[in-house]
Parts: sequence; C-alpha cells; structure tokens
Amino acid sequence: MADRTFAKFSFFKIDPAWRRRDPELRAADKAEFLAACEDFGVDRSLRAYSTIGTRGDVDLVLLTQSPNLDDIHTFHVVLGQSGLAKWATAPHSFLSMTKRSPYSAEDARPEICTSERRYLFLYPMVKQRRWYGLAPEERGRIMKSHIEVGRRYPEITINTTYSYGIDDQEFVVCFEGDDPGEFLDLVNELRPTESSEYTERETPIFTCVAMSVRKALDALDGTPSAVGASASALG
Repeated sequence: MADRTFAKFSFFKIDPAWRRRDPELRAADKAEFLAACEDFGVDRSLRAYSTIGTRGDVDLVLLTQSPNLDDIHTFHVVLGQSGLAKWATAPHSFLSMTKRSPYSAEDARPEICTSERRYLFLYPMVKQRRWYGLAPEERGRIMKSHIEVGRRYPEITINTTYSYGIDDQEFVVCFEGDDPGEFLDLVNELRPTESSEYTERETPIFTCVAMSVRKALDALDGTPSAVGASASALG
C-alpha cells in the first residue's frame, strides 16, 4: 500500500426541482450515481455522508481516496455523467494527501476515516504565516499541548491531511465520533490552547452523518430507489 494517499472531499447540493421529478426518474438518477460509486469502490476507498439537516448549502459528501490522482479525476468525470449530477452543484471541494505529522512519532495513516463511528466533523484549516516563522522546536512544544487535549477524548478519532500547494487550504481536519456533544466539548477545550492563536481560518465546518451511498442518496428525496441492496458499505 502506498505511503501517501490522495483524499478528495466532494460536496453536492441538489437542485430542489429534482425532488419534483417523477419517482422513476429520480430512482434512475440515483442508480447511475450509485453505479459510479460502486465501480470506484471495488478496489479503492469511498465513504458517503449525509448533511441533510446539518448544513443548508450541502446535501451529500463523498470522501474518495486513492494513491493515484488520475483515479479521482476519472471517477469525477464518470460521476458527472450520471443523471443526478446534472441536478447538482459543488459548493465546496477539498483535495489533500496523507503524510506523516512532524509533531508525532506515528507513521502516516495510509487511509483516513476508516472507523464505523456515526458522525464526521470536518473543516479546512489555514495557519497564520507567523506560525511558520517559529523554530521547529517551538512549534513542537505548542503542538504537544494541543495533542494532549485531543488524547483526553479517546472516543474521537482525529484525521489530518495536507493540502500545501494542491488546494487553497493547508489542511483538511476530520474528526470521527458517536457523540456530537463530546466533539463540541473537545473543540471548546481546544479554543484556549496556544496553538489556536496561530489559526487563520477553520471554516466552513461540516457535521456529517455517516451512511452507505445508497442511504445517503435516498435521504436526498426520502424515497428508496429501485436499486438492489449491496452487501458492501456502498449499498
């Protein structure tokens, strides 16, 4: 397995007019979208999240991962040919890569967001330029206390990927957990830490409900599609 992996966060907003289409047409649109996801997910990682009820500008989030950027490009070309994509816009899009953290002795995770926890909380982050002017030892000292706060919440899994030079943000930060209140407490505790003084931006923030692609698609119109159930996480 490659030691670095591309992670692409794709956000979709569906035109409300799509929900007024005939049920058979909506089912066909969803089936085409699902087929593209199933094809990609045969030997690569794809996870789906619904943001119905948690965001006004996004309905569906896909996280696709591959060590080959061309795979992600091809997938989105195919996805764009589906009936549902013709009714969708992309309000946000984040591209990043996994790599080893300079503040941790742990090896880089080959893939992120692999737990079965119910919720994903994600946002892009940019540090202030003065952060990079600090000596490496000083940055390490500051991040040590930041990491120690996170370790007090073992039920929250932290995933950090890097976007330097390949997208607008510097990081995409994701937290997986089963209790949104616990995540709220973690962020509240992180706010006064010294590392937060060097944050330039960490919005927009997305609270996402983890589910199969099929269920996330059915959440778009509240109608189960005429697509056979799959045994995989995509179905």
